[in-house]
This record gives sequence, structure tokens and C-alpha cells, in this order.
Amino acid sequence: MIRLAIVGIGNCASSLVQGIHYCRDKGADALGVLFPTLGGYVPGDVEVVAAFDVDSRKVGRPLREAIFAPPNNTARFHADVPDNGTVVSAGAVLDGVSSLMRNAPAARGFTQIDGDGASADEVVAVLKAARAEVLISFLPVGSEQASAFYAQCALEAGVALVNGMPVFLASDGPWAARFAAAGLPIIGDDFKAQIGATIVHRALAHLFAIRGAEIGRSYQLNVGGNSDFLNMMDMNRLTSKRLSKTEAVQSAVRTRLPDDDVRIGPSDYVPWLDDRKVAYIRIEGSNFGGVPLDLEVRLSVEDSPNAAAMALAAIRCARIALDRGVAGAVPDVCAFLFKHPPRQMDDEVALARLVAFADGSS
Repeated sequence: MIRLAIVGIGNCASSLVQGIHYCRDKGADALGVLFPTLGGYVPGDVEVVAAFDVDSRKVGRPLREAIFAPPNNTARFHADVPDNGTVVSAGAVLDGVSSLMRNAPAARGFTQIDGDGASADEVVAVLKAARAEVLISFLPVGSEQASAFYAQCALEAGVALVNGMPVFLASDGPWAARFAAAGLPIIGDDFKAQIGATIVHRALAHLFAIRGAEIGRSYQLNVGGNSDFLNMMDMNRLTSKRLSKTEAVQSAVRTRLPDDDVRIGPSDYVPWLDDRKVAYIRIEGSNFGGVPLDLEVRLSVEDSPNAAAMALAAIRCARIALDRGVAGAVPDVCAFLFKHPPRQMDDEVALARLVAFADGSS
């Protein structure tokens, strides 16, 4: 068993919890599973033993109920989640809730708990009492203070950290060094979805590179209707998200594009899309003889299951690192699963290195 704690019981957490039980029930017949086995661990080995949130409609409720509470609106692909006794604990508020979320109608925004929420000592006590081994962060984009708070709690509780959101921790030298000094792994930052806008954009950029074509300009515009997209309408919270997505694509381009010729990131909030994300990708360039060409792609996906598939791989890799005494950032794992890893790699290379790490051959 891998004893997991989750910060942020939103759509991604809902898909992750559903996914764990979907994999247990379906076994070898489960569809879309990334790495059915990693280092001897299967997805169904994950057990959520602690959870934290700041929405009063989730705090104090059994996890199996909280994952479907508003404003969550992702697909219910395996809603028959048993009650394992885990109840959602109050987390720390800090900067985890944007003003847009606070002011939105209750069905779309937050009904915030009273006060400032839990202290660091209280969070650490919950993690220790639950005997958590891995903590995964699904905090909203822009939660800089809250991300640092939970990273410190992980250090004090002695648990590995998987950072699924775009605040830079694993890819930040000082934070990675603190986890290394504590003998704990940290994996991140900001998941690449299983088949999402970033990985498709990277694949197209790589295609241009290996076929000898040149990219001149490109954009990736994303719209969605979940609470994450509502939160990201606050432009002040978007700096790290844009950087994470942009660098993930720039690293796959043969010649780095000037800043004014590339635009990547969330673009609008459309409530009726719910957890669907629609991405519009355009690449303008030239091929042989400098003859111009352009390419446009539209991708529509359910956003949160797309991330949960990667989360199940990252959680197992964190446990493998714990088992082997690997501490600090783990670049060979991060590069395949995350947009902003400590070191960018071609996806094929990163995949081979992750598999080698899991097999113990790296």
C-alpha cells in the first residue's frame, strides 16, 4: 500500500480517487492506465489516508462524498467509491482562494471555512497520525504561500511531495536541496496531462524539428469551465502557469521563439464547459525553400482525469524513491510527467529514463 495525503479536494482529486478504485475494480481491463506496473506497484495500491481543503462543503465530510461536492464538476466515471474512513480535514487558507472564487456563486466558487484554517502543527499532526508516506498538491494556480506552507509541512512530517501545480518547488534549487537534506524525494512541477494541450503542442513542435521545418510563431489558447479556469481569470495568479506551459513548448522547439511570437496559457472561463477543456493550437512556419505553412489543431478533453492518470504514476514513483532512499528532486521522473521539471528532456528520452528508474536500472 502507498499511503497518500491530498491537498485540495477539487476535480483532480475527484478523478484521482475515482481512478484508484476504477483500477482496483477493473484490474487488467482498466482503460487508459499509464504504466500498469511501476517498481512492483499498481495504481490500486494507492490508499488515500488524509485529505485537506478549505471549502466548508468538503471539510468534515467523508472523502468519498467530498470528491463530488460543489464546485467539483468533473466526470463521474467510477462513482462507486467505498468509505475507507478518511475524512477531509481543514487546511490552511493563505492565498489558496482567489477573490474571483470567493465572489462567485456558491455552485461555482468557494464556501470558505471560518478563519485562517489549520496551522502547520495541525496539518503535520494529521499527516503523522495517518502515517502518510506521500503528499500530493492539487492547490489552485497562484497559491504561492500555500504551496510553500504544505512543502514545509511535508518536510516536518517526513513525507515525500508530489507537486502537481505550477508553483516551482522540485525545479527550485533551494527547495530541492531542503528535501535532499531531509532524505525525502520531491517530484514536480505542474503535471503534463495524459493527452493534453501541452503534450500535443510539444509533439507538433518536435515533428517540425525532426522533419526540418521551421516554426516562426505559435499560440495555444485554452478555455474551460471548472473552478481552476475561474481562478485563472485573475491574471495576477497566472505568472508561473504561463511560464510553465511556455517553457514546456519552447524546450521542444529547435530554435527558441522570441517572446512576442509565442503565446501559451489559459484564455477564458466558459461555465457551461464544466470540466471540459478546449485547446486551440496554431503553428505558423515554413518548410523547404522557405515556403510558408500553418497548422491548426482543436483538442477537447475532460481536464481532470487527464491529470489523474499522470498523478497515479508520480505517486508510485515517489514511493519507489522512498523505498530506495532517493532524496531531493528526481529529474528522470519529473521530465516525463511534468511541464516544468528540474531539467527538460525530449519526451521519448524522459519516458525511457522514468522506466529505467522504476525498474532500478538507472
